[in-house]
Amino acid sequence: VSADLVFYALMVAAVIVMRRRAPEAVRPYRTLGYPVVPLIYILLAALLVVDLAYLAPATSGFGYLLVLTGIPVYLIWQRRAVARRATLEARAAE
Repeated sequence: VSADLVFYALMVAAVIVMRRRAPEAVRPYRTLGYPVVPLIYILLAALLVVDLAYLAPATSGFGYLLVLTGIPVYLIWQRRAVARRATLEARAAE
């Protein structure tokens, strides 16, 4: 549950980022009280994450560790994708 809250907060933050980066994009739904309500949600989710880490450090710590493990995996995956793309472009240029 604790790791889920991190991703839910990131998802809400992504809505804010996408609305700023692509203001002309079609929006099939509206958010009541935007941007205040999403910001309040992010704040409350962050407080819950901290509270869960304090109250149940063993179980929530395992979830957070699992989430943090994904960061180096993502970075390695991206580096390989860039190298693979460069190799393909070099072969195509020949």
